[in-house]
Amino acid sequence: MSLMYTCDPLCLNQLQKDLEEVKELLANTTRKRVRDVLVAEKQKLELEIKNQPPPKPKDVAEEEKSSLGGYTVKINNYGWDQSDKFVKIYISLNGVQKLPAENVQVNFTERSFDLLVKNLNGKNYTMTFNNLLKPISVEGSSRKVSAPYHV
Repeated sequence: MSLMYTCDPLCLNQLQKDLEEVKELLANTTRKRVRDVLVAEKQKLELEIKNQPPPKPKDVAEEEKSSLGGYTVKINNYGWDQSDKFVKIYISLNGVQKLPAENVQVNFTERSFDLLVKNLNGKNYTMTFNNLLKPISVEGSSRKVSAPYHV
């Protein structure tokens, strides 16, 4: 499986607080270079907030949690490949290609991604990368689930 993230309410709250602070700093700055940096950061934060999916109603979120079943395992083993244009993350989970597509969810933001694999052999698997070094294209990001490759 390869993938190229959704903020929880706490993370979204932090993004909104960051945006407010950047706006306050912008209102008080007098230096052009500092203003330009703050304007760029303000635009990045606004885009990241805009790209967040709408919050789910509480009953839907609770129902989804209860449908997960089993327990959740944090994915720590992965590989990656990168070039000037792409970064690919590789994760091996036996049997993932047999799951329904809706059981493998990846949410992307400009600086993060979040993976959730639901109900694979009675377990859920999760991986989150926050604060990526460089912005990623949310629209150009994708996931691919495939059978494992054996040498």
